[in-house]
Amino acid sequence: MAALTATSVTGAAGVADLAAVAVAASGGGDTAPVGPGYALVVINGDASPHTATIATPGTKNGHALADGTLVVAAGDTGLIALTNDYRGANDRAAITYDAVTSVTVAVLKLGA
Repeated sequence: MAALTATSVTGAAGVADLAAVAVAASGGGDTAPVGPGYALVVINGDASPHTATIATPGTKNGHALADGTLVVAAGDTGLIALTNDYRGANDRAAITYDAVTSVTVAVLKLGA
């Protein structure tokens, strides 16, 4: 698994070229920081839809929580918040992909 780093997005400086900060999705999955303001961006340049799955290791009232999924259509871009529900080993989210052909990802940290 590759450890993704976050790109800070502030009110003073946004991200004009999202593709420029994205990296290739790892076939073995990726990890990412989690918490308020963090989001995963998935850019699907493939001709088929792809799904990113974010593991939810915790429970609520003794019940397992469903993993987060983001289905991104062919040629589209998707975004999902990386909330504390996804906090796993080393305080990071574990992300897997159904395929990584022409899929790039970025983690954004939205701030003031």
